[in-house]
Amino acid sequence: VFAPGGGRALYFSRAAIPYARDRAGQVDDAWARANPCFKHLGLYAYKAALIESFAKLPPGRYEQIEKLEQLRVIENGFEILCGVTNDPTIGVDTPEDAEKFEAWLG
Repeated sequence: VFAPGGGRALYFSRAAIPYARDRAGQVDDAWARANPCFKHLGLYAYKAALIESFAKLPPGRYEQIEKLEQLRVIENGFEILCGVTNDPTIGVDTPEDAEKFEAWLG
């Protein structure tokens, strides 16, 4: 996610942002320290009106390219705000991940 200053998301991508073009996308530890990236944890809270609008909107150009539904929100002028945490996170992308997360919750 590209969200300058940890504020409003301007773009989501499956690729690293920024992409190190002069390095053909290859980065080392020194580059990563100078150009920090963050792990994305998607926890979304939308108002009912936005969900109703979202459900009626067709997938936009960038959503179709990246296969990220967050881009439909941004492409239609809505905002997604971002925050930064130092807390460890658990990704939940598969049913197996959900089982691990439920076990972690206790």
